[in-house]
Amino acid sequence: MSVSYKKLWKLLIDKDMKKKDLREAAAISTSSMAKLGKNENVTTDVLVKICKALKCDFSDIIEILPDDNDES
Repeated sequence: MSVSYKKLWKLLIDKDMKKKDLREAAAISTSSMAKLGKNENVTTDVLVKICKALKCDFSDIIEILPDDNDES
């Protein structure tokens, strides 16, 4: 399974926010932002901070994608 943060980037566009604005509003590190940009895993704590800053839910910012070789 892999993750996609496309929903997060679309939400930022809708809210007219830049990644820097999100980083400051959610008080997350630049390394966490870099991981998000690469669709890498981040801690639940980071996701909670983002959801609080954007007043949204996990499902509004993250999508779980099946791997190509998954049979489920």
